[in-house]
Amino acid sequence: MEAVTETGPPRIGGRLKAARQARRLTLTDVAEASGLTKGFLSKLERDQASASVAALVRVCGALGISPGSLFEPALGGEVVRAGSYPPITFGGEGLTEFLLTPSGERRLQAILSEVAPGGGSGEEAYALPAEVEFVFVLEGDLEVTVAGDATALGPGDAFTFSPGTEHGFRSLRADGVTRVLWVFAPALSEGRVAVRETIVDS
Repeated sequence: MEAVTETGPPRIGGRLKAARQARRLTLTDVAEASGLTKGFLSKLERDQASASVAALVRVCGALGISPGSLFEPALGGEVVRAGSYPPITFGGEGLTEFLLTPSGERRLQAILSEVAPGGGSGEEAYALPAEVEFVFVLEGDLEVTVAGDATALGPGDAFTFSPGTEHGFRSLRADGVTRVLWVFAPALSEGRVAVRETIVDS
């Protein structure tokens, strides 16, 4: 008998059902191929039950899909709610930063920075292994220096450059917080974030 427990995140029933229907298989077909009952599979597709690892592997085998594909970012999108942004440590001085994109997103990464007066990336310039870096100033005034050339940005200003070039930034405000949206493509992995911290804090 299959182990059945109360459903919890992540929800995979919709993906299992979509995979089954795309292959024109019935619940009976999948039940016979996986050795599980139709009733259990029906509950699984409606997220009313969860499967053991062994059972889930058998279902995926019957459907011809990888178990890992069930946990990829949702095609319909993922929400990071206002007030629930995960805080991150990204190096620098006088910075409070939050991750706006899901932690598993690898195509791009969006970060919200709140920079205290005089705060920024630090005295030493740094480079990042991404292809594109986009900066948008939401509030306050920011100076971004790329390859020795400084550009002053105010509210509503946007700036795009190659993060592989040594650069840095600092708030130009005498008081109040400068709020900045940063977007990197592709996303900076945890290892890449550590690179920035090492360079800035050295």
